[in-house]
Amino acid sequence: MTDRNQRNASPQGAIKDPDEWVTGEEPPTAAQESYLHTLAREAGEEVPDGLTKAEAAKRIEELQAETGRGQ
Repeated sequence: MTDRNQRNASPQGAIKDPDEWVTGEEPPTAAQESYLHTLAREAGEEVPDGLTKAEAAKRIEELQAETGRGQ
């Protein structure tokens, strides 16, 4: 691998924690809302009202683990 390719690589450690997102306190995106509701329905759970973008991302990760999606 060349130096250029190594710089462009996206190692798993480069993914920012949702708590560190600049936009984390904003409302969830439409895509997050849709996916979150799909996962919650599959898990037989409710989606709480008033989640932030960061909270929605964390809940999506939890529900992916619970439902086996995203593996």
